[in-house]
Amino acid sequence: MSIGISAWGVVAGVAIAKGGISLPLAIMMSVLVSAGSSQLAALPLISSDAPMWVVWATVACVNLRFLVYSFQYRPYFAHLPRSRRVVLSYFMGDTIFGIFLRRYPEPKREPGQVDFFWGAAIINWGCWQAAVITGILAGHAIPQEWGIGFAGTMALLALTCSQLRNRSTWVAAGVAGCAAVAAYALPLRMNIVVAIAAAVAIGVLAHHARKPEAA
Repeated sequence: MSIGISAWGVVAGVAIAKGGISLPLAIMMSVLVSAGSSQLAALPLISSDAPMWVVWATVACVNLRFLVYSFQYRPYFAHLPRSRRVVLSYFMGDTIFGIFLRRYPEPKREPGQVDFFWGAAIINWGCWQAAVITGILAGHAIPQEWGIGFAGTMALLALTCSQLRNRSTWVAAGVAGCAAVAAYALPLRMNIVVAIAAAVAIGVLAHHARKPEAA
C-alpha cells in the first residue's frame, strides 16, 4: 500500500508544482486539502482564472464518493462523538476505505476498529504527504523546458484506470469522455462539470440496469 501511495503522491506533487502554484502555497494546499484527485482537478481551473464557484463545484463533484464512504462507515463509527468523527473524516481515503471494509466486511461494531482505522490512516497520510512534498520540491527544481507538465494528465489517467472495475464504470468513463469533448466549447471549462454530471447519471442507470441480471 505504501509503495503505491508514495508513487502516486510523487506524480501528483510534480503535477501540482507544474500547475503554477508557489512552493509554500503548494505545500500548504497539500497538507490542508490532502486529496490528490480533487487538487489535480482544481489546478487547471485555478490556472485559467475560472470563477471560484466553478472550482468549488468541480472539487465537490470529484469528492462526492466520500459521501458514499461516510455512509458505509456509519455502522462502525456512528457511536463516536461528532468531533472525533470530524477528525476521522480528514484522514478518510480511497485506500483506507478498501482496506477497512476488507478487514471488517460486516457492518457492525467490533473491538479494535478505531485503532485499525488510525493505524492505516497514519501510514497513508504520512506516506502521502511525504511523497507529495517530495514531488512538489522536485517539480520546482526541474526546469520548465523539460516539458513534464503532462504529469498531471498522466496522474489523473492512472487514477481513472484504477477505478474501472466493472461494466458500469467503463460505461460511465466512456460517456464522460464523450461529454467532455462535446461540451469543450463551453466557457470556464464547464465541460468538466458536464462530463462529471453525465458520468454520474449514466453510471447510476447502468448500475440499476445490471441488478436484475445479477439477481
